[in-house]
Amino acid sequence: METALLTTQDAQYAGELLKAGEVVAFPTETVYGLGADATNDLAVKKVFVAKNRPADNPLIMTVADVEQLASFVTISESARQLMAAFWPGSLTIIMPIKPGQVSMLVTGGLQTVAFRLPANETARAIIRAAGVPIVGPSANTSGKPSPTTAQHVWHDMQGRIAAIVDDGPTEVGVESTVIDMSTDTPTILRPGAVTQQQLEAVLQQPVFDATSTESVANHVTPKAPGMKYRHYAPDKNVLMFDPLDALALKSALAAEDVVMAQDETLATLNLPLTRTWSLGATLDSATEQLFAGLRYYDESPDVGTIYVEKMPPIGLGKAYNNRLAKAAGNQEFTL
Repeated sequence: METALLTTQDAQYAGELLKAGEVVAFPTETVYGLGADATNDLAVKKVFVAKNRPADNPLIMTVADVEQLASFVTISESARQLMAAFWPGSLTIIMPIKPGQVSMLVTGGLQTVAFRLPANETARAIIRAAGVPIVGPSANTSGKPSPTTAQHVWHDMQGRIAAIVDDGPTEVGVESTVIDMSTDTPTILRPGAVTQQQLEAVLQQPVFDATSTESVANHVTPKAPGMKYRHYAPDKNVLMFDPLDALALKSALAAEDVVMAQDETLATLNLPLTRTWSLGATLDSATEQLFAGLRYYDESPDVGTIYVEKMPPIGLGKAYNNRLAKAAGNQEFTL
């Protein structure tokens, strides 16, 4: 299959490809997504094949407006409050499905389904052109770091999908927050740019954060991506490190090792530029650059271990550390 490279001016054509049952990678503000008609089982199967994705890993459905949800799910008042506050944006909401309305390929056989309305205007234009909700998992090979540029998508998906729509680098850099609103207690299943504190402020009730405690047995279908299978992992070895240990790390580095860190930490390390990847000076920039740096070094020859700085575990730092821990298999540099 020849994969077409499209621009933001080709949203209508991308939508027509989706209507025809093709798979199209599209930009969002979080990471690039892999789109297919969520109502077309054959199209959805193509997504699983392209990503080499386990069949019991449910897919997020992506919509252009709230009206597209009506025939698929039962929307509680609390869920509507979250939509009003955070949509369009980096929040995915899990809700009970209406019987017979969503394919088991999308839900993994569950009685719930996850929806998101992205902030990226091109994404919404493509979905409007398609005329149906589309599935939107990250546009990468399953288990690998998520794509934040069209070039990342091309690396993983060239020859596997019909087209890639290029809208430049993504703004957030990690996937959306996933909140389960299908139970009595709102529960975060994946951290992202929308924080627990922000959710509680809107709902005016406690929100349980299951991201550090939730584990899924082999025989159980996860409710959200990232809960059961290894995610975000390069082929090369990745170790997390605390910035307070920067000098000790410098002494332990082998000649082929590289470091991804914020500018202040890199100044302390004083390593050659060829061995460092700047995560910028802010938490926002670090999150935006995390997957890009991991992909760059994973594809670079003669790179040994990739050492990556941890962030304070508050706000967006929880999402950053969650992705980093999964990429590293929870391995840390120790003194």
